[in-house]
Amino acid sequence: MAPPPPSSATVSQPVIDSASATVAAATAPQTQPIAVVSDHLPWRHTFISLKVPNFRLFAIGHFVAVVALWMQRIAQDWLVLELSGSVTAVGITVALQFMPSLLLGPWGGMMADRFAKRRILMLCQSLAAAMAAALAVLSLTGVIEVWHVYVIALALGLVTVLDQPARQVFVNELVGPTYLRNAISVNSTTFQLGGLIGPALAGLLLTAVGAGWAFAANAVACCSTVAMLLLLRKDQLFVSAPAPKKKGMLREGLRYALSKPTIYWPWLMAGFIAVFAMSLPVLLAAFADHVFDVGAGGYGLLNALVALGALAGAVASTRRRQLRLRSVVFCAGMYGLMLCLAALAPSMLWFGAVMVLSGFWCLMFLTGSNQLVQISSNVGIRGRVMSLYIMVLIGGQAIGGPMLGWIAEHVDPHAALLVSGGVPALAAVTVGLVLARKGALKLRVDLKDRRHPVRIVGRLAAG
Repeated sequence: MAPPPPSSATVSQPVIDSASATVAAATAPQTQPIAVVSDHLPWRHTFISLKVPNFRLFAIGHFVAVVALWMQRIAQDWLVLELSGSVTAVGITVALQFMPSLLLGPWGGMMADRFAKRRILMLCQSLAAAMAAALAVLSLTGVIEVWHVYVIALALGLVTVLDQPARQVFVNELVGPTYLRNAISVNSTTFQLGGLIGPALAGLLLTAVGAGWAFAANAVACCSTVAMLLLLRKDQLFVSAPAPKKKGMLREGLRYALSKPTIYWPWLMAGFIAVFAMSLPVLLAAFADHVFDVGAGGYGLLNALVALGALAGAVASTRRRQLRLRSVVFCAGMYGLMLCLAALAPSMLWFGAVMVLSGFWCLMFLTGSNQLVQISSNVGIRGRVMSLYIMVLIGGQAIGGPMLGWIAEHVDPHAALLVSGGVPALAAVTVGLVLARKGALKLRVDLKDRRHPVRIVGRLAAG
C-alpha cells in the first residue's frame, strides 16, 4: 500500500506527449497511484483521449446511452407525478433507484476489483435493457401503475450497484494512465451533452406520444451499448490483474480511503451534495408543476438548462492544469450558493439562468472530486475506493430525494431549494476553514493583479 500523498493535495495534468511518463506509468506496480506531472494542455488536446480507438468507440456508445437514459429519467419522474399527483412519490422513486447503492455499493466495488469490468458492464446493460422494455410495454399498453415504476426503479438500482464501479474503473482500462484525467472529463462532457439533449427530447415525447416511447428508446440504447462493448479491441485494453479474493477486502478499501485527505474530504463533500443537492430533478418537477405551471415541456426545458451549464463545466474541467483539494471544495460551495439564489429568483427567466450556473458548478465539483479520488487511489484497490465514493454520491440521493420531495410538497418548493443549496454551502465553508487551518492558508486580495485578484496562498507567501 502506498503512503498518503503530500498534505498540499495537488494533482497535476498528465503530460500528453511525454514518452518517459508513459513508460513509467505503464511499468509502475499496480499498488501504486498513477504518476502525473504538470504540463500545459494545448487547445487541440482538449479531448486528447478520443485519439484512443477503444475509448472513441466507447464514448460514441456512451453518448447514445446517456441521451436515452436522460429521456427515461425525465419520463419516469413525470409519469409518477401524473399517476400520483405527488412530488413525494417522485422522491420515493429516486430513493428506490439509489438505495441499493447506499446499502450494497462496497460489494459492487469488490466485484469490480475481482472480475472483468467489460463482462460486468455487458451483463448490467442487458438487464437494464430488459427493464426499460418492461416499462415501455406497461406504459404503451396503458396498464402501468405507480407500483410498477417503484419495482423497476428498485431493480435498476440493484443493477447500478455493479454497473457504476465497473464503469468508473473501466475508463482506465480503455485509455491507460496517461489519458485518465482527460478521459474522465470527456465522459462528463458526453454525459452532460446527453443530459442537454435527452430532457428536451423527453419533453417533446411526453407532450406528443407519452412516456412509453422514451422507455423504448432506452431499451434500444442499452442493447447498442452491449454491441459497442463487444466491438472493443481486447488486445488494446489496459487490463489490470483481478484482485485475489481474501478476507477483509471491504475493510481494506475503507481504511485506505480514510488514510488519504484527497479521498476522504471529497468523499465528505460528495455526501453533502448527494443528500441535499443531487435530487434537483425532484425539485424541478415541483417548480415546473406548482410554481411556474409549465407542464412536461417546461420540466424538460429546466433540466436541459441545468445540463447546458453542466456541459460548459465539463468542457472547462478538461482545461484544468492542476487539481487541488481546496478548489474541489470551492466548487461544491458555489453549487450550493447557486441553488440558494435560484430559490430567490423572481421569475422563470431568472430561475433558468441560475440553473445554467448551477449546472456549471455542479459539474466542476463532480469531475474534480472524481478525478482526485481516482488519481489518488492505487490501481489494485480503485474499484473498492470508487464504490465507496459512488455509494455516497448515488446512495445519498436515496435519502435526499424523499426528504426534499416532502419539503417541496408539504412546506414550499422555494424552502426545499434553499435547504438543498444552503446545507452544502455551509458544509463547504466549514471544510474550507478546516483545510485553511491545517494548511496554513490565507485569502489574499490584490486588485493590481488582473489575472488573480483574489486567491488562496500560504501564509508565508502572503507575508
